Amino acid sequence: MPDLHPIKVELLSITPGAEKLLEEAGRTCYLSFDRTSEESYKKFIRMLVRSGHLSVLEHASATFRIKGGSRSFTHQLVRHRLCAYSQQSQRYVNEKNFSIVIPDSIKNNSEAKEAFLSLINHAKDTYVKLQEIGVKKEDARFVLPNAIESEIVMTANFRELRHIFKERCHKAAQWEIRKIVIEMLKIMRKEAPIVFEDFIINEETLTAETT
Repeated sequence: MPDLHPIKVELLSITPGAEKLLEEAGRTCYLSFDRTSEESYKKFIRMLVRSGHLSVLEHASATFRIKGGSRSFTHQLVRHRLCAYSQQSQRYVNEKNFSIVIPDSIKNNSEAKEAFLSLINHAKDTYVKLQEIGVKKEDARFVLPNAIESEIVMTANFRELRHIFKERCHKAAQWEIRKIVIEMLKIMRKEAPIVFEDFIINEETLTAETT
């Protein structure tokens, strides 16, 4: 069975002094620079979020590296088009030793797991066989499953991150993307606590909702 790796979400970069920058940009709308103080950004950002003046949040962004997610996950993630993505290429990377993600509903059902792994192993053997008989990686990849792990780097502004958190941390979201995005939210609550303070994480259900 191909190796399984834990999910890892790493913050690669974030706008320096992000929340102070948001205040600086936002006060341009009102020419209220005279109200700026050391702590004024907190009240100002809360006002922006409460009033729905979220375009100001687009001035700050964050970049994440995500490991251990499946192609099923990345297919969902890249639907958020107001982001930049750089993803592991199956055209150029040899996937003969690929790792996989197994849903708990399959992992915890012996019959389902047996059927699942049978298909995975057959796909791997076929992928290797195709290359051995001269098929290029870009064509051999057509037999690879959605369960295969795929590393991805994404960049998004704070407004788009709020949208992603709202949609993908909800209980109705698919478990894998919800699990990964919750990790992103935890990072952002530390890095930009005022912008994301209204998202309350429920560790028991691995969901989050705004207050």
